[in-house]
Amino acid sequence: MPRGMGRGYGRGGYYGRRAYPFGGFYGILDLLILLGILYFLFKLFLVALPYALGLVVLLLIRSLLRNRSFGFCGPF
Repeated sequence: MPRGMGRGYGRGGYYGRRAYPFGGFYGILDLLILLGILYFLFKLFLVALPYALGLVVLLLIRSLLRNRSFGFCGPF
């Protein structure tokens, strides 16, 4: 056996990689997990969006109604 053949160098592709990234069972599994994570983040964004917008509106109303005796120094 030539040197290096026992370490997996003889497999196809560039250093054992194939031309398509999501090939085979584990590639499809990786793709499904990635899609599941993106779906979860999208749903989380949809749930959190009204609370974030409400907080921004409340902060804008607070800044408009607050006493402006501080000038440009800020409240502290």
